[in-house]
Amino acid sequence: MDAHRRPARQTKFIFFTGGVSSSLGKGLTASSLGRLLKSRELKVTMCKLDPYINVDPGTMNPFEHGEVFVTEDGGETDLDLGHYERFIDENLHVGSNATTGRIYSSVIAKERRGDYLGKTVQVIPHVTDEIKNHIRKLGVDEVDVVIVEIGGTVGDIEIVPFLEAIRQFRRDVGRENVAYVHLTLVPYLGPSGEQKTKPTQHSVTELRSRGIQPDVIVCRSDRLISDDLKSKISLQCDVPIEAVVSAVDADSIYEIPLVLHEEGLDRYLLRLLRFEEADHPIDLRRWERLVGQVDAAVRPVRIGIIGKYVDLPDAYLSVVEALRHAGFHHGARIEIEWVQAATVPDLLERDGLRSFDGLVIPGGFGERGVEGKIAAARHARLNELPLLGLCLGLQVMVIEVARSLAGLDGANSREFDPTTLHPVIDLMEDQNGVVDKGGTMRLGSYSAQLVPGSQVALAYATEVVSERHRHRYEVNPRYRSKLEDAGLSCSGQSPDGRLVEFIELPGHPYWIGTQAHPEFTSRPDRPHPLFRELIGAALVRAEGRDPRLIDIGAIG
Repeated sequence: MDAHRRPARQTKFIFFTGGVSSSLGKGLTASSLGRLLKSRELKVTMCKLDPYINVDPGTMNPFEHGEVFVTEDGGETDLDLGHYERFIDENLHVGSNATTGRIYSSVIAKERRGDYLGKTVQVIPHVTDEIKNHIRKLGVDEVDVVIVEIGGTVGDIEIVPFLEAIRQFRRDVGRENVAYVHLTLVPYLGPSGEQKTKPTQHSVTELRSRGIQPDVIVCRSDRLISDDLKSKISLQCDVPIEAVVSAVDADSIYEIPLVLHEEGLDRYLLRLLRFEEADHPIDLRRWERLVGQVDAAVRPVRIGIIGKYVDLPDAYLSVVEALRHAGFHHGARIEIEWVQAATVPDLLERDGLRSFDGLVIPGGFGERGVEGKIAAARHARLNELPLLGLCLGLQVMVIEVARSLAGLDGANSREFDPTTLHPVIDLMEDQNGVVDKGGTMRLGSYSAQLVPGSQVALAYATEVVSERHRHRYEVNPRYRSKLEDAGLSCSGQSPDGRLVEFIELPGHPYWIGTQAHPEFTSRPDRPHPLFRELIGAALVRAEGRDPRLIDIGAIG
């Protein structure tokens, strides 16, 4: 590009790769760096490039992949985007996550349209160009820094096109505009009492064989890396010693930005990318206050999560973090116990839920465990136990009211029982009352109108809200009047009045359900109102006060 045509603001790109082992914390490290750069008043966005061939994680089993994180614009994305949003406090979008499947789908569509003018379509340049184009599109809207995490580890065969693309990217946009950060493991071997750098050396060698020399090496370990070891890694891997960063295990994930700042990661990258540090002084006071809140959260509160996928807690990652955020706010230490939904009826026979201070029934798909969730909702209603139902959680709460209070024997969702006589939960209907047999999913943000004076309106402190959705089935409007006559309050609805968005039971300390997934918008220093009020009600119960005396609008 000619000098006179170069834009005044040049976006910088930081690429994160990983080696030795998966699950070392690339996403959290990248998110923490994003927080540090944002604390320097730089505009930051983030992206995850995943090497699997699925177009997105939307159809993947939660046991296989964990949580599907939903963006404002309806993207079904990798769970790391949840960490990104929570740390940098920016709403991301469908383009913030791309997979091999999505990249190849785009390339094949172009080939079918004739965009390649009959050329032989190859990994280089066509696939790598598509990856680079995806990355380049993120550097818009005056973004200062784009942080891109490459999923998987160096050496994985499926990661090769992504590594080649980011290798080329530095040549395309200029060396001073790109930095490579490599996260690796420095294990401690108990028998010898030593930390070993050999895995790091091999990992960096593999990365260099792909044409990428890392600028920074972040060393994950359970203890500090000594200066001698840093010198050894610096020499063997050809990086300055100040570019070898020790990332030790932290008591809380929210301490990681402070740990990395202490190691100088943000300062080094600032210089490497030719930002003037004097122009971007850091202000970490807000984050330090948050870490102080985390440390001060000591009042124990036991929360049971009644789920189907509890053998893989990552399936409910955002729910867990939203509960913890609410705990920080109240100074409460959230003690989470995972309850397999299918076991709830047996647990209730042994009073197995009475020790909880509150329950969450999260979302999910499929019939397995549903009766257990309904039983948990009934137990919470009868015992004035605070309960928050999310998506499917709202639906099982509606089914419970229909059966127990509205006299609709056998009421169910058509998803679980297609022949039920009382489908209180059903597929969406169009304006003419015709059921959409295709079951179009509601994805992304939708607005709701709240009933003035309701518990949810008091919690939100407003009467119009917007929340993210991911579901096909809705409360059947044909049964709404019977449910309300039985005592259920439909305290939030879509602006056109057709769809129920929130429910509650007047007089109950906290028995609230939402058709949405509010966990996706909770932030560590700004907990979501519904989780905040749940923990407030649970604290009242935990500390022995009469739960019926709660003023929900005053909690927190």
